[in-house]
Amino acid sequence: MEIEYKTTGTCSRLINVTVEDGIVKDVKFTGGCNGNLKGISQLVRGMKVEDVIERLEHTTCGMKGTSCPDQLAQALKQAL
Repeated sequence: MEIEYKTTGTCSRLINVTVEDGIVKDVKFTGGCNGNLKGISQLVRGMKVEDVIERLEHTTCGMKGTSCPDQLAQALKQAL
């Protein structure tokens, strides 16, 4: 399953996620902090969707109530 998620409240504008059999296969962010988001993408690759959500949901960025990792968790929650 491929997910295209428009982010809100973050520097990244879009997240594309590929999930197969409940496992994150690929994540690509459009916009945002390039190196950090590439690192997050590599770290979550191969993880169970539920584990990624548990680890990243409610992560904030500065004074914002969300972050790129939190938005990834929201995208994956939509996929469930």
